[in-house]
Amino acid sequence: MASVFSLIVKGDIPCYKVAESDNCLAFLDINPIAPGHTLVIPKREVDYLFDLPDNEYTELMLFAKKVAVAAGKAIPCKRVAEAVIGLEVPHAHIHLVPINRESDLDFRNKIELQGDEMKSIAARIAAEM
Repeated sequence: MASVFSLIVKGDIPCYKVAESDNCLAFLDINPIAPGHTLVIPKREVDYLFDLPDNEYTELMLFAKKVAVAAGKAIPCKRVAEAVIGLEVPHAHIHLVPINRESDLDFRNKIELQGDEMKSIAARIAAEM
């Protein structure tokens, strides 16, 4: 069965897209821990990030770097943190989270953002790409 992220890649489920390449996709997390919390995925479904072949892993990381730089310009923060957890969705993914202190990277503290705010954040990050 396809993961929720594969359904997003196919366009069966909408997302707040930030950036896209031939093999990678970045979109806002719908359960963010901070404004600008972005997920970066390979379009090809692979369960665990570290199971990706080296060339796909490298491509994904370089794509994530571009998205992180754009997010750092678009969202006021000291850093954009990167986290790899991969337990909730069986599809390799990287979390990029704008933070101002280490405690901001707490995945137990979800925030709620309205659709218009999500669209605005996605557009601001996309404009920096």
